[in-house]
Amino acid sequence: MNIITVKGLTKYYGALKAVDNIDFEIAKGECFGFLGPNGAGKTTVMGIVY
Repeated sequence: MNIITVKGLTKYYGALKAVDNIDFEIAKGECFGFLGPNGAGKTTVMGIVY
């Protein structure tokens, strides 16, 4: 059973596409890591989901 499902998440800041079509699922009890380089949109995605 998934506790979080994200499909097709896209975020714009004006004309700038900060996040492009992100999909992921987190199952109950699963340990989840969200990795990427600086400026990749990790904080933006987690801010939207949380």
